[in-house]
Amino acid sequence: MLLNFLDELRSAGIPASVKEHLVLLDALEKEVIERTPESFYYLARATYVKDEGLIDRFDQVFSKVFKGIFSDIPGNVSGDIPEDWLRAVAEKFLSPEEMEKIKSLGSWDEIMETLKKRLEEQQGRHQGGNKWIGTGGTSPFGNGGYNPEGVRIGGESRHKRAIKVWEKREFQNLDSSRELGTRNIKVALRRLRRFAREGAAEELDMGATIEGTAKRGFLDIHMRPERRNAVKLLLFLDVGGSMDPHIKLTEELFSAATSEFKNMEFFYFHNCLYEGVWKDNRRRWSERTPTWDILHKYGHDYKVVFVGDAAMSPYEITHPGGSVEHMNEEPGAAWLERVTRTYPATVWLNPDKQDYWSYSQSNRMIRELLDERMYPLTLDGLDDAMRELSRKR
Repeated sequence: MLLNFLDELRSAGIPASVKEHLVLLDALEKEVIERTPESFYYLARATYVKDEGLIDRFDQVFSKVFKGIFSDIPGNVSGDIPEDWLRAVAEKFLSPEEMEKIKSLGSWDEIMETLKKRLEEQQGRHQGGNKWIGTGGTSPFGNGGYNPEGVRIGGESRHKRAIKVWEKREFQNLDSSRELGTRNIKVALRRLRRFAREGAAEELDMGATIEGTAKRGFLDIHMRPERRNAVKLLLFLDVGGSMDPHIKLTEELFSAATSEFKNMEFFYFHNCLYEGVWKDNRRRWSERTPTWDILHKYGHDYKVVFVGDAAMSPYEITHPGGSVEHMNEEPGAAWLERVTRTYPATVWLNPDKQDYWSYSQSNRMIRELLDERMYPLTLDGLDDAMRELSRKR
């Protein structure tokens, strides 16, 4: 497996040598780390990656080679689940009628309390059932199956209904240098631009110079401030999970906005806005910006644009501790309401097809919180969103 890992790293353009491979084997033999997937991940990354710009590429290779092994436990839930329990041998496909028969455990507290009991009671791997932590069944705990509300442990998201995710993510930064397909997006964004003359008088005012010269009978030079884009924009970008299929489209929007708006600040979030956001996905846990700081730093004249598919568990919006990644003290709805109160000009751009929106409870909740100011991430949707942001209040 480790030789295959080395080959995959090289194929991905990461300059991994046999010497580094032997260093990794030697470190494992001497047990310099704990025997956990997370410790092995950081040891391998420190051994092979010498350039910070290759970390995301390393993460993709690691995920491909060791799929299903690397996991982390969020929140206060504790316990160790052997990797072979999570190795899915079958995928559970159910009809809509069968899905309707599978009932939720109930409230958020009941689901999390039940998970703790399962961890204490379960003694072996399970597959295809409706109670234990396993794969391919209808239990609320595991992966590869279906349950209207549950905790995904390992595997990949299928129905986007998990209220917690028991796996660590490494999210990719969006690339502002992407220009492919951004021309039409730039045209749509220009509807929002408002120009004003600000700053020092540093360019020739030809009209005033001609008029002054004619009146005075000698050359009368007039200067004026440069005409600048006066729009101030805050851009919040959802990354990871169900947003992965929309990376290309979001990058095109990000690239276009970066070139069109000089007064623009951007931040990342995952699924719903909480008490902290970040600017670098590689340092998303170590270098976070408190959302309160943003609300106090940037004036009420800023326009705010959220970009995300609004696909999440409703608990992520309504409940403290509802985030799939950490134990948030306040629900996401509280933070969205604060943003809309602070910045009256706020819209949400959704890359999912508008036909799908009505099937998502979380989508409906986000639209209500933003007074229906959600628009599809299409050229027509962008045009409508820019009209909304330009509206006088």
